[in-house]
Amino acid sequence: MIISNGLSRVCVAGVLLGLSLGASAREQVTQASAQIQRTGFGVPHIRANDERGLGYGIGYAYAQDNMCLLANEVVTVSGERSRFFGPEQATLEERNNLASDVFFTWLNTPQAVATFWNAQTPQIQQRVEGYVAGYNRYLKEHGAPAQCQAAWMRAITAEDVVKLTRRLLVEGGVGQFAEALAGATPPGVTTGVQASAQRFEVAEANQQRFALDRGSNAVAVGRDRSFNGRGMLLANPHFPWVGGMRFYEMHLTIPGQLDVMGAALPGLPVINIGFNQHVAWTHTVDTSKHFTLYRLTLDPKDSTRYLLDGKSLPLDKTTVTVQAKQPDGSLKALSQTLYSSQFGPVVQWPGKLDWDNHYAFSLRDANLGNDRVLQQWYAMNRAASLKELQTSVHTLQGIPWVNTLAADDQGQSLYMNLSVVPNVSQAKLAQCSDPRAGLQLIVLDGAHSACAWDIDPRAAQAGIFAADQLPQLERSDYVQHSNDSAWLANPKAPLTGFSPVISQDHIDLGPRARFAVQRLQSLESKPISVTDLQHMVMDNEVYLAGLVMPDLLAFCAKHLGADAAALQPLCTSLKTWDQRANLDSGLGLVHFINLMEHLQQMPDAWRVAFDPTQPLTTPRGLAIDRETVAKALREAMLASVADVNKLGLTANSRWGDIQVSGQTPIHGGPQALGIYNAMQTVPRADGKREVVSGSSYLQIVTFDDNGPQAQGVLAFSLSSDPASKHAKDQTQAFSEKKLRPLPFTEAQIKADPQYQQLQIKE
Repeated sequence: MIISNGLSRVCVAGVLLGLSLGASAREQVTQASAQIQRTGFGVPHIRANDERGLGYGIGYAYAQDNMCLLANEVVTVSGERSRFFGPEQATLEERNNLASDVFFTWLNTPQAVATFWNAQTPQIQQRVEGYVAGYNRYLKEHGAPAQCQAAWMRAITAEDVVKLTRRLLVEGGVGQFAEALAGATPPGVTTGVQASAQRFEVAEANQQRFALDRGSNAVAVGRDRSFNGRGMLLANPHFPWVGGMRFYEMHLTIPGQLDVMGAALPGLPVINIGFNQHVAWTHTVDTSKHFTLYRLTLDPKDSTRYLLDGKSLPLDKTTVTVQAKQPDGSLKALSQTLYSSQFGPVVQWPGKLDWDNHYAFSLRDANLGNDRVLQQWYAMNRAASLKELQTSVHTLQGIPWVNTLAADDQGQSLYMNLSVVPNVSQAKLAQCSDPRAGLQLIVLDGAHSACAWDIDPRAAQAGIFAADQLPQLERSDYVQHSNDSAWLANPKAPLTGFSPVISQDHIDLGPRARFAVQRLQSLESKPISVTDLQHMVMDNEVYLAGLVMPDLLAFCAKHLGADAAALQPLCTSLKTWDQRANLDSGLGLVHFINLMEHLQQMPDAWRVAFDPTQPLTTPRGLAIDRETVAKALREAMLASVADVNKLGLTANSRWGDIQVSGQTPIHGGPQALGIYNAMQTVPRADGKREVVSGSSYLQIVTFDDNGPQAQGVLAFSLSSDPASKHAKDQTQAFSEKKLRPLPFTEAQIKADPQYQQLQIKE
């Protein structure tokens, strides 16, 4: 039955007790029903009396808005892209379909999926089963939208939701090595999955972009600095605008048990970033290591055997078979043998991780053992205080590869770097790692069992650090984070002394973090307001411009030499540029991006080098008096002029003419320039740059006696269906810098001018 009419605290102890129940205690399945109320921009407020009903409403609403997106992701995580699209085609992330299928078939084996599912609480299982039923109900009633009416569109299962979740888990680890895993073969053996050098170049670029495409900013303000003595939170995650990491905005309610609003990733029936009556939280991608590599010393007699404590052991072999569509439409079974040691699967990356007659490399990903991730967000969604939220993270340790920042209605702010991190101490690094490898990739000695991860009985999972060994900071002034280490979440209380696997200190900060700290310090003379937090993002200040522009202009005035005539227009545009990345910012921004992209590759370009005793003010300035820097700068200027001319840009061009989403102009810019409102783009054939990642779900939450007062915007809009009226409406609002109040109470929801109600029942 569908009725439609258009109209103008649970304590954490109770939560954790429920989470400890086994699947054998599952409640009897009841008929699901849910109410879906939609407000401005189509945002769904889903209300039900039980978990299955809530999941039913979430799945139905998500299918209304993003059916094709989820269906495509299900094909990917099920390892079926070659079957439907052909083995030589590529995924949205530019990964070869065959390599993707081999990887996900390896990752999501029936046993692994069943083990994960059986580890879930009855409540989570009911929520997921409801989600599946709701999605499938909508598919059965309405069919697939035009863009995905194809053989690969099908009803989903609970196993599909598990596969999507497991894909999320390994995004910060082995998921970045899919090509290296799928194509790893012993020396002299040919493989069905032969990754070209170009594919590894793409994989390398995707690795480098991981923190950029999934980066974030966050500020949690405590009572000492907030305008009303309550907590405040700015959530500014930078996540992909397309694909399987595209946020969905929703509000979930079970009367008397749950009332939470925020954003969730595709296929997850919980809020990942959001707020409830008492607490608001967000996440930022951390710099902790979530996997380590092991260098295996191979048996001289057989490169498929490795030496461990002097004994020769065989690598385990697993055959993965993928169905691949042929040019004539028939299917052909393609098989690949994968190898693994006790330290994890063997990965092979030409020129980086080679498998020869002497060595091979295994990768151990800590999140492969994390079956607590859904329970973690389930508990956070219900937390009635900052302490309860913190306790749930301490106890479950289910956060995969992000930091958590939170604030509550009592005026407390909290930073936690409590993700799943391999238990490798500083001493073990000194004993077992090759110092020549540095700390970018941790490579341990796989010839000695003593180099295995340490076991701490206090940890929620064998082989990871216990929660009390990880960085965390509670403050009554503020904490902030922008994808640096934990070191200076608040400069007044540095977090130091951790294993480099967890966090490094006394290293240079990214420019977004420096901008945030300096902006917050500039506000010390007055309480911080909602407008102040909004301006941190929407001002679009190019922080790096303040550090180097005097030197650039000095170079323009004195050092152009024979190139003066050619470079004068560039210098004029730099001089007249407002040093922001707004829609009306001039051509100087384009030139500045081009120049800094070139100069940031030069370690000696800074006039004042990084000083660990002055991390907030160094490095700074351009060393234009150094011949190498001056030469590089002149070359970069000439190249930028040529590039701008090639694109047909003129002195009257504005940033909003260049950076777009479809036809909508988008402000913000590259995070490497210290633009808090970070945007990642790709060039289009028409010379414009299409946004693919960046500010996504923007949320500012405060509290008063009536509960949360929130405003926000989902920058890429609610629906990925181009035919939906909610495919671009919030994108336009974001372009206009318009945040909207987020209706949270029943009265606020029903008072919304765009209010609609839908009742669904199995």
